[in-house]
Amino acid sequence: MVVPRHVAIILDGNGRWAKAKGMPRSYGHIKGCDNLEKVCTVAKELGIKYLTVYAFSTENWKRSKEEVDGLMKLFRNYMKKCIKISRDNKMRVRVIGDPRAFDQDLQDKIRELEEYSSQFDELYFQIALNYGSRDEITRAVRHMAEDVKEGKLAPEAITEDTVSGYLDTRGLPDPDLLIRTSGEERLSNFLMWQLAYTEFYFTDVAWPDFDRGEFVKAIEKYNKRDRRFGGVKED
Repeated sequence: MVVPRHVAIILDGNGRWAKAKGMPRSYGHIKGCDNLEKVCTVAKELGIKYLTVYAFSTENWKRSKEEVDGLMKLFRNYMKKCIKISRDNKMRVRVIGDPRAFDQDLQDKIRELEEYSSQFDELYFQIALNYGSRDEITRAVRHMAEDVKEGKLAPEAITEDTVSGYLDTRGLPDPDLLIRTSGEERLSNFLMWQLAYTEFYFTDVAWPDFDRGEFVKAIEKYNKRDRRFGGVKED
């Protein structure tokens, strides 16, 4: 079985999973966060080198204040817990998105985790927080425009690689496989530039129930895909 080098996952269905069990949405988020720890370990065991997950989008601020406050508390706890996960899995952690919208203490926890985990390289783990692909591309364009204005970048020198170098995912290979849980089949403003030639896998399984078996099933499906990147395979 060929294991994809980079897997991206849209973590969907926590709230609906909890509601189906007669529990509040916050319970689903807690269980989803617990599952993320397990899936990081599984990813490393399977030989995946890069894992990128969509945890909180730029649109998620529209949810109720109670739910957003609960998620912020959960993120604070997870950033502390993730130091141990990083150490156990020799995992480098990087947050993509715009953390400036978070309270200063959470920004500090993110920075502390990134600095601590920078010593590891067995698994590269990216968490998308306050992330939206349109926002990412807009920030990248602004940065490029500033560099052009300051004479650091010539417009005629801009290539696809140049654009990639201004994105939050700079330095990372594009995902080979995107997994979205809980039955939805859309990108929801996630990595739209990076997913140009990625294979998509959608499952009805909610994120808290997405385990090793489901992960292997997704990779097995990936192995049946014929990746030609716009070319034609010779007979």
